[in-house]
Amino acid sequence: MFKFLAQTFVNGINVGALYGLAAVGLSLIFGVMRILNVAHGEFLMIGGYIGFWLFTLYGLDPFMGLPLVAIFLFLFGAVFYKVVFARVARFHEELKLKNSLLIGFGLYLIFPQIAMVLWTSDERAISPVYSGKAFGILGLRFGYVPLGGILVALIVIIALQLFLTKTYFGKSLRGTAENWKAAKLSGIDIDRTFMITFGLGISLAGLAGVLIGLIQELTPVMGIPWTLKALVVVVLAGMGSIGGAFIAGLILGIVEAVSAIFMGPYTIAIGMLIFLIILMVRPQGLFGRT
Repeated sequence: MFKFLAQTFVNGINVGALYGLAAVGLSLIFGVMRILNVAHGEFLMIGGYIGFWLFTLYGLDPFMGLPLVAIFLFLFGAVFYKVVFARVARFHEELKLKNSLLIGFGLYLIFPQIAMVLWTSDERAISPVYSGKAFGILGLRFGYVPLGGILVALIVIIALQLFLTKTYFGKSLRGTAENWKAAKLSGIDIDRTFMITFGLGISLAGLAGVLIGLIQELTPVMGIPWTLKALVVVVLAGMGSIGGAFIAGLILGIVEAVSAIFMGPYTIAIGMLIFLIILMVRPQGLFGRT
């Protein structure tokens, strides 16, 4: 029984790392821009399909293709910001939130239709030769793909944290998150900062999409479940908490894995229950400021 619970705990960490990586981009965009992108999962889906294309059409290993996916999604996100969100980003907070929600719901309806045209509605998967392979330690199995996903997620989170705290642009980005009007008076190019922030958030979603495609099927309608997971993680961590979002993702993954033993297919309700409890008891999140 102990070995079974330990393996369940390991599986929860594997999935939780992807929850955290998927949520970090959403948290970054909201923390800096106060835009709630409810189509975040659709960008994640696009990243997964691009990784699938790179693997099937060009034989590029999915982990080796991650930098290309990140660059493409960053550029796509930056252009998308300029075309769709640039004007909304200058609105006052309440109007910005309402309009971003409407835009996000519109994208949620449009992107899956485009994906069906490009990739059909058939389930796709990224399946390199090492998919499903694992090694054992103390009777526990550790898959190569999940471990690779955890390693990538950790590297990305640490690199992002260093970027935000150690670079001049990262500090200006944090200043913009505090008060964009004051940051503008200090000489910070707000539009450029918002554009790069949105591009980074979308890029992180794309990376998560590729890693997700390695452990489950890619479908045009996979976006909304992952958006909901990301929202639960962001609320659990606290809006705008980057490191906290990753830790909260691990917590959610472990809780879901353990609860699946007792609740089976009803485990999905756990995430929603956590979402409601955190909103009622600690709305600033576990790692948010009071």
